[in-house]
Amino acid sequence: MSEARRRAPTSTDVARRAGVSQKTVSRVMNGEPYVSADVRERVLAVARELGYRPNTAARALLLGRFQRIGMVSLGSSLYGPSALLVALERRARETSYAFSVVHTFEGRPDSIVSAVESLLDQGVDGIVLSEPIDDGQELRIDPDIPVLSFGRFPGLDGPRLVVTGASGFDAGRLATEHLLGLGHATVWHVAGPGQWLASRDRARGWRHALESAGIAAPPPIEGDWSPASGYEAGRRLAADPEVTAVFVANDEMAIGLLRAVAEAGRAVPEEVSVVGMDDIPAAAYLSPPLTTIRQDFEAIASHALDLLVRQIENAPGSATVDDLPAQLVLRRSTAPPRSKR
Repeated sequence: MSEARRRAPTSTDVARRAGVSQKTVSRVMNGEPYVSADVRERVLAVARELGYRPNTAARALLLGRFQRIGMVSLGSSLYGPSALLVALERRARETSYAFSVVHTFEGRPDSIVSAVESLLDQGVDGIVLSEPIDDGQELRIDPDIPVLSFGRFPGLDGPRLVVTGASGFDAGRLATEHLLGLGHATVWHVAGPGQWLASRDRARGWRHALESAGIAAPPPIEGDWSPASGYEAGRRLAADPEVTAVFVANDEMAIGLLRAVAEAGRAVPEEVSVVGMDDIPAAAYLSPPLTTIRQDFEAIASHALDLLVRQIENAPGSATVDDLPAQLVLRRSTAPPRSKR
C-alpha cells in the first residue's frame, strides 16, 4: 500500500478535490457563515468521499472550543426520552455542533457521574442531562462547563447551569384542574417511578391542585411508565366505584389503564374520565381518543439547545431556570360525571 493511501486525508486534499481554498474548507467544517450553500455542499460531499475528519484537538486550540455537545441519556425506549434525544441531536446539528451521547441505566450506582466523566474525557463544550433520576448520588460537574438539565438533579448547581423543559408541576396541576372543573369529586393518580424527578413533579402538581380545592389527595399508585403497569393500576382503580377521574403520568400507562377499565365493564368517559401526558402519536387514535398534556419535544429541544449554546458562546455569569408551559389537548376521554350531567 502506498504512503498516499496510508495517510489520513487532510483539509488540503479536500480543498484540492473540491476546487476551493483551504480557508473555505475550514469555514465549512467550523460552521462559519459567508459560504454559499452549493460550495458548502460540495465541500461536505468531498469530505465524505475522502473520509476526511477535522482534527478536533487542533480546532479546539484554534477556536477555544471543541464544537461538540455531550448528552447523558437514560437508556430507554420510552417515547418521551427517545423523542427528546432525536430532537436534541437534530437541533445541535442545525447549530453546527457535533453531538455525542452516553447512555446510562437505572439501578447502576454512579452511572450518571461516569457518563459525565466519559464526555469530559472526549472533549465537549457543554453537557445535556436528560430525564433526571435520583440515584442517591450528588452530581458535581466542572463549573467551567455549561450544563443543560431537563429538571434539577439533586446537588447540581453552578453559575453556568440551565434548567429547562416542560413543567411537570404545571402539567399535573392543569390535568387535575381540568377534571375537577368537569365536576369530579376528586382525581386519582397513576404516577411514574418515584426516583424520576419528572414523576415527582407531575405528582406535586396533581396534589397541589387537589389541596387548592380543599380536597384530600387519595393514595397514588406507582407505575413504571409501561402499559403493563398502567393496566395493573387500572384494574385496581376500576374495581372502586368511587373512582370517576384519573390523571395518568404518561400516555403509555394510560393505554394500559383504558384497557383495564374497559375489561371491568366501565365506560370511558361516561363512568371514568382519563387524562394522560406526552401526547404520543397513538393518543389521538385510541378508543376513545385520549385527552392528554402535550409535550412538544421539537420546541423543547430547540429552546433548550439555544439556551445552552448561548451559555457556551457568551459565557453569562448566572444560571437560567426556564420552564415551558404545559398544554392541555382535549379529546374524548374526559367528561362530567353522571351526577353532573
